[in-house]
Amino acid sequence: MTQGAGQGPEVERTATLRDFRVPAYIHETGPYVHNMHPGDVTPPAAEAYPEGYTPTQRDLPVINRGDTLQVTVEPVAAQVPQQSGGPGPLFVVGDVHGYLDELVAALQEKGLIDSAGNWCAGTARLWFLGDFTDRGPDGIGVIDLVMRLSAEAAAAGGYCKALMGNHELLLIGAKRFSDTPVNSGAGTATFQAAWLLNGGQKTDMDRLQDHHLQWMARLDAMEEVDGHLLVHSDTTAYLDYGRSIEEVNDTVRETLTRNDADECWDLFRKFTKRFSFRDEGGSDAVRTLLDTYGGTRIVHGHSPIPYLLGEVGSEDSENGGGPLVEGPHLYADGLAIAMDGGVTMAGKLLVQQLPLDI
Repeated sequence: MTQGAGQGPEVERTATLRDFRVPAYIHETGPYVHNMHPGDVTPPAAEAYPEGYTPTQRDLPVINRGDTLQVTVEPVAAQVPQQSGGPGPLFVVGDVHGYLDELVAALQEKGLIDSAGNWCAGTARLWFLGDFTDRGPDGIGVIDLVMRLSAEAAAAGGYCKALMGNHELLLIGAKRFSDTPVNSGAGTATFQAAWLLNGGQKTDMDRLQDHHLQWMARLDAMEEVDGHLLVHSDTTAYLDYGRSIEEVNDTVRETLTRNDADECWDLFRKFTKRFSFRDEGGSDAVRTLLDTYGGTRIVHGHSPIPYLLGEVGSEDSENGGGPLVEGPHLYADGLAIAMDGGVTMAGKLLVQQLPLDI
C-alpha cells in the first residue's frame, strides 16, 4: 500500500488488466447476449434494463490477479483541514470491491488515516457508497476496516458511515438463502449462483461472521448530506421503496428482516439496475429523485466511470493499464456525480471531498 511522506519507503502498487467476458441479460421472453459490456451500449429504456432483467449472469468483469502491471506510486503527504466549529469536511468513497490495499492507500493520500491505518482526520465526515466485497481479494478486510474507522471517527468527533450496495444484498442473500430457488422474473435463480457469477470470493464467505451480516443488514440505502443525495446505484428504483429517505431506509431494512428469499431477490435485482442518469432523459431522472428526496446533486457509485463514458480500455491498449480515471465524473447537466473509478478493471479507487467543483 502507498505510504505517506516520512512513513516508510516507496512501494509498488499493483494495477491489473481487465478480464473481458461477454455478459448475458435476460428478458421475460428469454435471454439475449450483447457483444459488448453493458456500459458500452445505450440502455433500452431510462431504467437501463427491461422490466424482466435479472442479474443471473456476470454483470462486470472479474480481475485476473495473475496478470499485473507494476506501477511505482510516489508517496503523498496529506492532512485534512479542520474547521473551527460546525461539522468537518465531507468525503465520499466509491466502490471498493475487496481492494483493501488500494483503499488504505487512497484514504492515506487524503489524510483520513495515518500510516498505521488509524483515523487521523478529526471531525471529518466520511461516507462509503457501498459494494465492499466481491471481485477483489479481501472484502471482509474492507468491512472490518470500515467498522473500525466508524468507531475511531466517532471518538474523534467526526464520523465514518456507509450505504447499502447491491453486493451487500448479494452477499447477505448468498449466506442466508444459498441455493434456495427464487423467482427471478425470467425463471428461477439462486443467490449462490448469482454471487459466484458476480465475483463472489470463497475466502470472504469463509470469514463472514454474524456481526458482519448484522452490520450490512442495518445499512441505510440513501442519505442526504450538505445538499448531496448519496445513493449506491444510478437507478430510480429507490422510488419503489418510499417517498422519503426515512421511508426508503425503513422499507429496505424491513424487507431484509422478513427474510423472504423472493423479496430479497427483488430488492437485489432493483439495486443492480444502472445507467438511469445517462443519455437522453438522464437529467430528468436525477431531478425526479432530488425532487422526491431532497438535495441539489446526486452522488452514486455502482456504474464504473469508464462505462458511463463509453471509454473502456482494452488489454491491447498502449500502456496496458486499463481505463484511465482521473477523478469523479460529473454528468446529467451537472446534477450527478459518479464515484466508481473502476478499481476492478485496474482503474482507480476514488476518495473525493465534497462539494466537487469541476
